[in-house]
Amino acid sequence: MSRVQLALRVPDLQASIAFYSKLFATEPAKLREGYANFTIAEPPLKLVLVQGAPDAETRMDHLGVEVDTTEAVHAATTRLQDEGLATEVETDTTCCYALQDKVWVHGPGQEPWEVYVVKADADSLAKQKNNTTYAGPAVAEAGPPPPTGAGDCCP
Repeated sequence: MSRVQLALRVPDLQASIAFYSKLFATEPAKLREGYANFTIAEPPLKLVLVQGAPDAETRMDHLGVEVDTTEAVHAATTRLQDEGLATEVETDTTCCYALQDKVWVHGPGQEPWEVYVVKADADSLAKQKNNTTYAGPAVAEAGPPPPTGAGDCCP
């Protein structure tokens, strides 16, 4: 089953966990230092909370579509490239406490979207290993998509 992902960088992780637990009537599926994610059945949503600066407002970190297989990531990559979008492909990357394969694209306002599959659980929030490739017509014209944040796994 595919579901949309919304990742928020929040100033108070514990207060956010309490709020979203009440809002969606469910507890986090994964809780780690500075990180929580909710697998919400109805509406189908993966809500990710990442600890941000304590004095900052909550902001969107990135958007995503979680899929079931690496093949679905490959199919999305091909479809996005065929549509003329610049892609950034990552294989066997560890981020958000998971081993993942993913493809990134950026919307017209530079909003980052990922299509990803979780292959296994991992012990680290930040990106640990990355095999990245860029493709698509926009890459040749404008260079690669904006890099992901230093030490972060999300742009």
